[in-house]
Amino acid sequence: MNTSIIITRYARALVKFVTETGGGDRVCAEAQTLRRALSAVPDLQRMMDAPDVVSASGKKALLQAALDAPMSTEMDRFLDLLLRNGRITLLDGILRDFTDLYRRSIGIRKARLTCVEEPSKDLLDRLRALVKEKTGDDVIIDVMVEQSLIGGFIFDIDDYMLDASVSHQLEMIRQQFIERNRRIV
Repeated sequence: MNTSIIITRYARALVKFVTETGGGDRVCAEAQTLRRALSAVPDLQRMMDAPDVVSASGKKALLQAALDAPMSTEMDRFLDLLLRNGRITLLDGILRDFTDLYRRSIGIRKARLTCVEEPSKDLLDRLRALVKEKTGDDVIIDVMVEQSLIGGFIFDIDDYMLDASVSHQLEMIRQQFIERNRRIV
């Protein structure tokens, strides 16, 4: 079976579970903390992937230690389910999809703004207001600074990307010159 299907099924099940129990915000915060720990400490992910190196209770204890706070009942039960079904190796993907699905279920979208320098608070507020006006949802904007853009910005939200960067515009002009030169020859 395709792992992306498995990841999505578990993520949806967790969204449904936390919606029923009302612990969604806490589980979402725990999911983000665990994802940061899995990416910051590569050995933690290797421990989750190794079936014989660490026992199921040991894996759960490692994840509990990564939280630095008592684990919610919902997350505890969900990790037990993953460990019992042998799906703990997919934890990072499941938590990623869960976070996205849960945020969408409560009307929050995630976007990424890539620009040459750190944007002003006013610009971020205007972008949030624009997204709110167009979609009705709130938005969390992750900012990335990328000097190779030369100027302008790239704004990604869901499956939509607005590339208003100078480097993109220069590339488009370059492609136009190449096309014109092909016609001449």
